[in-house]
Amino acid sequence: MERWSLREFEAAARDRLEPAHYDYFAGGAGDEVTVRANEAAFERLVLLPRVLRGAAKLQTGVTLLGSRAAMPVLVAPTAFHRLADPEGERATARAAAAAETIMIVSMAATVAVEDVAAAAPGAELWFQLYVQPDPAFTETVVRRAEAAGCKALVVTVDSPVLGRRERDLRNGFHDLPEHLCCENMRDGDRVRPIVMSPELSWEHIDRLREMTALPIVLKGITHPEDARLALGRGISAIMVSNHGGRQLDTVPATIDLLPDIVAAVGGAVPVLLDGGVRRGTDVLKALALGATAVAVGRPVIWGLAADGERGVARVLGLLRAEVEHALTLCGCASIGDLEPGTVRRP
Repeated sequence: MERWSLREFEAAARDRLEPAHYDYFAGGAGDEVTVRANEAAFERLVLLPRVLRGAAKLQTGVTLLGSRAAMPVLVAPTAFHRLADPEGERATARAAAAAETIMIVSMAATVAVEDVAAAAPGAELWFQLYVQPDPAFTETVVRRAEAAGCKALVVTVDSPVLGRRERDLRNGFHDLPEHLCCENMRDGDRVRPIVMSPELSWEHIDRLREMTALPIVLKGITHPEDARLALGRGISAIMVSNHGGRQLDTVPATIDLLPDIVAAVGGAVPVLLDGGVRRGTDVLKALALGATAVAVGRPVIWGLAADGERGVARVLGLLRAEVEHALTLCGCASIGDLEPGTVRRP
């Protein structure tokens, strides 16, 4: 069945996934206030188009940290893709490569980063990292990402502990099925758990900066002062993210946080955003408010669960088509033509 919106893919994913697995992907922390807010905040914003501007040939491509994407929509890091489809992250990577965009491979992937890269030669891959308390093991994971051809490290900094996700507690979903594991956590003949450490500090980021020449993106910035501190630490980009509402509940929607972060950064580095993007119009709103690009997580999982690689390709294709359509209707020839005045709060 042809699906014409991301919501239709979500409905198909709900039908096909085990209920506990659907809840894992869909759910968030606490009362899921932030999960809902991420989407509702986009709905509150309106677009103010211009007319008679002769926008014939659209330009939607972006270059980020040496990686080229044909559209300003990246694949956000999400865990456990093989819960949604047997091919897991391999299928996602092939679809991302076909869409000519960047995939951020999760540290909690159910396919090893080397195998993800091998499944999609030429794919633009970045790697998401939780800095581990064991520096030597962190370096081992970083070296694997480098060897696999990943072009940036996306360091998640909003997770000193795991968010309290009541759907998972209610479902008793605490670990992967026996035939699956976090393949990037293999250490000899064992698979380590991902450890979230309350001791994570700016000093850990400094040591990581010394460890690798890869550009470092900090994912999980919500406060302008943290954005300013990041600039002094050699950070290459910032991702405004509240972890999809999965960590601390009642954090504001990312699109509401974006303008203050953009102002704090002052154009020194790219600012990315994830959380709540469900339409091409959402992408335009984020770009108009200063984001260089956005990343989508749950919609990719919905596509994967609905129809494997083809489902992910369709999700990314829908978003690109919607971006191009909305851009034309806004009277813009390029995503660079978007400006704060394109967006209003009614």
